[in-house]
Amino acid sequence: MSGRTSGTQWARDLAMGTRFAFSGGREGWIRALLTAVGVGLGVALLLLTTALPGALAERDRRADARLDYTYSPETPEKADDTLVISDLDTDYRDQEVRGRLVQPEGDKAPLPPGLREYPAPGEMVVSPALKELLDSDGGRLLRERLPYDVVGTIGEQGLIGSQELAYYAGADDLAPHIDNALTARIDAFGNPNPMEQEADPVLVLLVLVVFVVLLMPVAVFIAAAVRFGGERRDRRLAALRLVGSDSRMTRRIAAGEALAGALLGLVFGTGFFLAGREAAASVEVFGISVFPSYLNPSPLLALLVAVAVPAAAVLVTLFALRGVVIEPLGVVRTARPARRRLWWRLLLPLAGVGLLLPMIGQGRDGGDFNQYLVVSGVMCLLVGITALLPWIVEAVVARLGAGSLSWQLAVRRLQLSSGAAARMVNGIAVAVAGAIALQMLFAGVDGDYTKSTGYDTTRAQMQMQVPEGTDMASTAAKFEKTKGVREVYALSEGYLADEPWEKEPERGAQLTIGGCSALREVAKLPKCEDGDVFTVSGGEYDTDTPALSEPGRKLYLETTVPGGDRGKDVAWTLPKVLTPADSVDDPTGSKRGGFLMTPASVPPAVEREVRGQLYLALDESVPDAREHVRNTAAEIDPMSQPMTWSATERSERFDSIRTGLFAGAVAVLALIGASLLVSQLEQLRERRKLLSALVAFGTRRRTLSLSVLWQTAIPIGLGLLLAATVGTTLGTVLLRMTSTPVTVDWTSVLQMTGIGAGVVLAVTLLSLPPLLRMMRPDGLRTE
Repeated sequence: MSGRTSGTQWARDLAMGTRFAFSGGREGWIRALLTAVGVGLGVALLLLTTALPGALAERDRRADARLDYTYSPETPEKADDTLVISDLDTDYRDQEVRGRLVQPEGDKAPLPPGLREYPAPGEMVVSPALKELLDSDGGRLLRERLPYDVVGTIGEQGLIGSQELAYYAGADDLAPHIDNALTARIDAFGNPNPMEQEADPVLVLLVLVVFVVLLMPVAVFIAAAVRFGGERRDRRLAALRLVGSDSRMTRRIAAGEALAGALLGLVFGTGFFLAGREAAASVEVFGISVFPSYLNPSPLLALLVAVAVPAAAVLVTLFALRGVVIEPLGVVRTARPARRRLWWRLLLPLAGVGLLLPMIGQGRDGGDFNQYLVVSGVMCLLVGITALLPWIVEAVVARLGAGSLSWQLAVRRLQLSSGAAARMVNGIAVAVAGAIALQMLFAGVDGDYTKSTGYDTTRAQMQMQVPEGTDMASTAAKFEKTKGVREVYALSEGYLADEPWEKEPERGAQLTIGGCSALREVAKLPKCEDGDVFTVSGGEYDTDTPALSEPGRKLYLETTVPGGDRGKDVAWTLPKVLTPADSVDDPTGSKRGGFLMTPASVPPAVEREVRGQLYLALDESVPDAREHVRNTAAEIDPMSQPMTWSATERSERFDSIRTGLFAGAVAVLALIGASLLVSQLEQLRERRKLLSALVAFGTRRRTLSLSVLWQTAIPIGLGLLLAATVGTTLGTVLLRMTSTPVTVDWTSVLQMTGIGAGVVLAVTLLSLPPLLRMMRPDGLRTE
């Protein structure tokens, strides 16, 4: 019976607190709205996070559904249900453009997702984002590359994101180009044999830490938001004590007020999420875009958020009031509070390190990391910041004293309410600490997932394969006239053997053909005139050139026919004069061996069979130089794809995790800024009469503005210092867990700290206009 009575009393008191939150006049509504906005922002981000796994899975599903590669070594025979398709992917100003040429070979040819019918030759169906780009002034150069009439748009099912640039263009002459690489004949879309990639323990660790680091600041902000207006609330609770409520009932009523704000915050958060969900279609973050339909939170996780947020609001309020004595004649908190104890605050970070210690040295060869220990350990370390920061702020401000008037006003205010100041910066300190740890971890393992391409990007920045049957000299001349191209190195390449290739010869050597200036990019030539032939020594893996370099010896050039089969060999007799030369690193970073020939020494039969490569040095000062190159290539052959060089290439899975971190960090920083602004405005509102009184007594507005700035700067400085310490510690432990040498990336530490400080500075500047409006003597007016 007592249990039922206790439960009923709890329900009554919580309900009474909920009524007080909405019936306390203007002050009550303002406090409830501020709490709801703060909680709502956090709830919206939590809902977004619960929807992200499903959104990424849907992107992958749609990408798999439209796959158009053959998975059989044999090309299907032409039939009514076959389609010839060519990959024409390109780039435009650092944006990927997915392009396909399609030629249905019968009425039953499979339609790709998102298309109702195939475009006719000379026509194309485009994604909405590509249509918008082509219709804008910014798409002029891309329009030159896509000389097709737009006759429709690709449906949502055929795209992986709302901002994806994609098109399908009709063609009627693709069959001769079938090579099962860029052009293939297929009878269905999709991957018939999807294979699960083996999980990399280090990448799994990265994902776990990313999620914890992104969600912890959200939880901290929600906990801080439910305590908005705490001092005014406690004064109202003192009035309740005066009319007869006991201390326990008073605390339950306070929890009811917080519960009301949290429930309203759930409504606001749902609204923010739905609004953001619709706006997501027009946003692209680090190359990732989604459709609103992707962002559907898991019902179970959404229910967990709906239950956890109000429960956390009640628990946080009860915990906050544990050291506050609310009496009928006032709140015993304005007196000097008892000093905070340090020992129990150290337990959380020490427990976090203790949970992670057993996995130190495990690396990727020691099996999967224990996910529960990883999540618990990182959470304990980050939550430890919220426990340590109030003690640090109190200890430091207690020793601060003499200074300017604005400094003294700020210090005195911090000495009276150091806990509120610490709460305001807890979230950003947690976010910065997590970001520092992740930056250290990413920087430490980056070398495992990033490798050098070997390309010398100082000598050339793009490479173009000359289409078969196209004249090498005229092609090179067109690129030399292209805007933004500084120099063109034209080299034709082949492979020679001492016997016909049908006999599977054991000895062979490279053949490179080019002008003297181009050949000097691959070898150190004593002298060079058109008609010279050189033998090159010092090439990588080249052991046969000395044995083959006999004047008058007959060598055989390897040839191929469309489809990749071997063609008829072309014989070439070595000239009587062979000039020796030493190999040097060519633009691709390798050393060539074999024979070098100038154009005048090349027999017509050999010239027809070698493969031409153009290495292009660009003038980076010319805007859109790469786009001009791609347009020239498309003019020569619509199916050509110039390659852009980069010095390094990174693992796709590692890169996607890094991109996800950056996208999540943008959302968390936006939340941090918005929540800090709400918190700052709430604190200013509580001090409105105090500010008005100081102005009435003649205090200058400049002094008060500086005091508010100091009140923000001091706890932020201490919070960022603690964040740098904890973040570096966590980063060190994570690196030790992955068996990676520990190095502190001080540049990243300073960058993350600077970003955190920048967010706070922006919030402070945005709060100055309302601060100036509050600093008026008429703010003392009351009813």
